[in-house]
Amino acid sequence: MDATGRGRADDIDPADQWVLNPNTGEYELRLTPSGPQSGVPSPRRAAGHGAGGAVRSRTAAPERAPGRDVPAPRRRRGVPEEPLPGRRGRRPVKKKGKAKKVLLWTGGTMAFVLVAAAGGAYLYIKHLNDNITAVSDDGASTGGFSKGKAINILLIGTDKRTGKGNTKYGDSGSVGHADTTILLHVSKDRSNATALSIPRDLITDIPDCPTTQSDGTEKVIAGTENVRFNTSLGQDERTPSCVARTVTELTGITPDNFMVADFNAVKTLTTAVGGVDVCLGKDINDPDSHLNLKKGMQHIEGETALAFVRTRHAVGFGGDLSRITLQQQFLSALMRKLKSNDTLTNPAKMIKVAEAGTKALTVDSNLDSIGKLKDLGLELGKLNPKNLTFTTVPVVDNPAEKVKATVVLNESTAPAVFSAIKNDVSFTAVKAQKKKEAAAVAARLKGTKSAASEVRVQILNGGAVAGSAQAELNYLQNDEGVLKSSNAGNADAEQAKTTLEYDPDQADQARRLAAILGLSGSQMKPGKSVTNDQGLPTMTLTLGKDFPGAGESYSAATKAPDVDKTTADKVECAK
Repeated sequence: MDATGRGRADDIDPADQWVLNPNTGEYELRLTPSGPQSGVPSPRRAAGHGAGGAVRSRTAAPERAPGRDVPAPRRRRGVPEEPLPGRRGRRPVKKKGKAKKVLLWTGGTMAFVLVAAAGGAYLYIKHLNDNITAVSDDGASTGGFSKGKAINILLIGTDKRTGKGNTKYGDSGSVGHADTTILLHVSKDRSNATALSIPRDLITDIPDCPTTQSDGTEKVIAGTENVRFNTSLGQDERTPSCVARTVTELTGITPDNFMVADFNAVKTLTTAVGGVDVCLGKDINDPDSHLNLKKGMQHIEGETALAFVRTRHAVGFGGDLSRITLQQQFLSALMRKLKSNDTLTNPAKMIKVAEAGTKALTVDSNLDSIGKLKDLGLELGKLNPKNLTFTTVPVVDNPAEKVKATVVLNESTAPAVFSAIKNDVSFTAVKAQKKKEAAAVAARLKGTKSAASEVRVQILNGGAVAGSAQAELNYLQNDEGVLKSSNAGNADAEQAKTTLEYDPDQADQARRLAAILGLSGSQMKPGKSVTNDQGLPTMTLTLGKDFPGAGESYSAATKAPDVDKTTADKVECAK
């Protein structure tokens, strides 16, 4: 396109072809910038003649290029009134207009991109929602996790062989039992968590399970006594909600939510994160699980990862308890990988994880959207792996069997484990918690203690089961000699923790009662005393939901028992 059009000629800006004619004081088009125009003195000559020596002609016309129609000279809008002689002028207006057009075009494009991206994000979120398979919790859960409260998630691994390539593992007709079950407890302050493995061969009672059928009706699946825990799923058409009810029956802890994963979940999730690193203390060649790996650190994913979590004959004592340690090591490695910057800051990997996770997991009806799963993930993401403890329900060999194949609860230690988790007690030494508790104990529990006969206290029920205040009163009066005690009925509101409120002048009485009940320093609340029916000052003991029962010590629920455990930040080698 030529220079008089809308484009450029020979890469020359059209604005550069308009030059000042000192004779007219106006800008004129110069089509051949290398040659002087007729009637237009060069800048050097014009400058040399001075103000009075220049011959000015207002009738001189610019030289026309052959075949070109040149517009009449005219003053360009925006040109200075008195331009400096000898300087070639540009057209600022034209330049500004071009810049403005570029800005408008860029802004419009960016707006379009943002709208398109927002639409794409919506479609992708809808796509992820469509991936999710949700089943009814049948009233077996709390109704879903809550921010600001402790979280209990039930993770169920089923041995169902559906999916490409999974029939080769044998028992292809399995209905899918609860082959691997972990109760994940996340503390209220998110400073620590405990992953409690429940052996599949644990003999327990399975309660009746009200179950929602495909047509929306409800069917109660009858419970059974003294059977393997893994039959709480699949057997007699039991659903994941039956596993949740069985866990509650066993531990006293009601799950907030549950997730179910099959063989494919292990393969797809490990592939999505690019594999995980595990350690073997010896060479393993297990033909049953198809695991064949050398001693040392190994990178596993897909089929190899599935073989790793399934193997048992080649490690430990060759049973399910030995396999549990492998599964805990695998989950530790997976968490370390998910927490690593390489995964969390890589959009491509995060999309793969989202795709794999939403396709591989079946969740309860309270986790039926990507938004809810995202919120749960954000809560779990606050954890530091070093404060995630893996442990197993304490068990012993089943004494009723000659050939040992199943296990039963270790009644001396299992209740303490359940109590610690139920009462949000950390199995790891979280420094901030430890310092806070130590300070409270030092300030409130140390010092003189009055005699039990001098302790005056009223008891309120603030969340314990009905009748607890009277039962505790009977225990204090009949067994501990706290005769100046009374039942004051129900508290104004329920509370999670039991508290003892007292006036500082009653500190010696408070310390005696705390010693009797096993109260911690954090449960003691210096404040104001109240008066009883006789008009005498009295302390107030409010029984919370953590009330262990009349005569039972609270101290059992303030310190985690000494059990075998590992933490997620450490690499344990399978042996």
